[in-house]
Amino acid sequence: MSESVVTPPPRSTYLWSVFTKPWSGLPGDQLGRLVAELGFGGAEVAVRDTAYVTPADAEAELPKYAEQLRAEGIEPVSVASDLSERVFAACAQAGVPMIRIMAELGPDGYAASVRRTRGLLEEAAILAAQYDVQVGIQPHHGKFVPSTLGVLQLLDGLPDQFKLVWDAAHDALAGDDPAITLELGAGRLGIVNLKNAQYIRTADGWTTHFVPGDEGMSDWSAVFATLRRLGWSGPICLTGQYSDPAVPVEERIAKDLRDARVTSSGGVPSVG
Repeated sequence: MSESVVTPPPRSTYLWSVFTKPWSGLPGDQLGRLVAELGFGGAEVAVRDTAYVTPADAEAELPKYAEQLRAEGIEPVSVASDLSERVFAACAQAGVPMIRIMAELGPDGYAASVRRTRGLLEEAAILAAQYDVQVGIQPHHGKFVPSTLGVLQLLDGLPDQFKLVWDAAHDALAGDDPAITLELGAGRLGIVNLKNAQYIRTADGWTTHFVPGDEGMSDWSAVFATLRRLGWSGPICLTGQYSDPAVPVEERIAKDLRDARVTSSGGVPSVG
């Protein structure tokens, strides 16, 4: 009997990115060095009032910030911000391809909130075309459109520049199956967010708890199996969100990145 040949898993071609919210106060050169040391090649930059680059100064600061990141080998793949014209203009000048947002739910209910958000997106379509910058909408448990399918319904009929930012943790919190939601969203897929979460019972009831990748409800091996089947090779963004502050974010996200790299190639991460 001939010996069976074990074919090694294929090398990953993803651009591994990280949401830099935990370090959003750092200048670009320091942030770039930190992100590179953690093992990433890309970054989603927070452009918010509490961050180093704010919406008000984005046109002046984001191009310089992006160049500082690139000087350290880090490609800015997106910003987490708003849909104001100044942010679109800043992204165009900086060469950042996407603005990521979430679809907020107001006190007037789900249907009214979705209609309102759809109107805002239709207005933003003019800016997206003018500046050639994509808009990515992420599902988010709680006070936002919580499911992948809800976001896809929101995007239906909008220009191709409007993308789904699929999120492993929020997909699991919604009780969905990545083999279904990723396939249904493949035509709109812009970024895959990778994090994990679980529900925990507290004195006030059930709440969400964000945990390392090997502890939550999302099965990352199923996520990557689906992405391989779909032939998708876009950015994977680890978001660095952990509810327990006992361990530094840098330590946890470095391990999650190592595990994700192994899992993405069909391997099994080592324990510990």
